[in-house]
Amino acid sequence: MSRSVISTVKAPAAIGPYSQAISVNGLLFISGQLPIDPADGKIVEKTIGTKTEQILVNAREIAKEAGLTLNNVVKTTIFLTDLGDFQEVNEAYAKYFPENPPARSTVQVAALPLGSNIEIEFILST
Repeated sequence: MSRSVISTVKAPAAIGPYSQAISVNGLLFISGQLPIDPADGKIVEKTIGTKTEQILVNAREIAKEAGLTLNNVVKTTIFLTDLGDFQEVNEAYAKYFPENPPARSTVQVAALPLGSNIEIEFILST
């Protein structure tokens, strides 16, 4: 098994005992990303669409560190504290996956770290 930790300063540092991403056997697993601006380490306080885009930019930087792009994403899981945000999230998300989007699950959860209302995790194929 070939396993390596992927990390970049161009995305937010982990806020707990986990890695930004792990590459193993041709797959890259990006930990759940919050809408954190890596420049100041704070959650972007804007619309859910803007938060979604911040997460996708952060994931893109982590993927880039592993030599990949968002085109390599095969599966995402979106966690929302309010499924009422679903449509606005979809609109922002579609900008980053305009053709052949990855498989996806979206679930409503009671709460997310740092009081965020959205988190997205990613699986990429190398």
